[in-house]
Amino acid sequence: MDRIVALNGRQEAALQAHAEDFIAVHKGDMMKALKEMIVLNGHLQERLDALAGRATR
Repeated sequence: MDRIVALNGRQEAALQAHAEDFIAVHKGDMMKALKEMIVLNGHLQERLDALAGRATR
């Protein structure tokens, strides 16, 4: 992790709502939801890294 993000109250509430929705999609299985989010974030980071590599060339 490169940085820690600070959220204000409104952002925290929005993030909480999205997290609850994501867990609901996984039928309440928080570990399954967390694992999928980690995988999705990994794929997104790979794509961002690839784009950043192209931009520096």
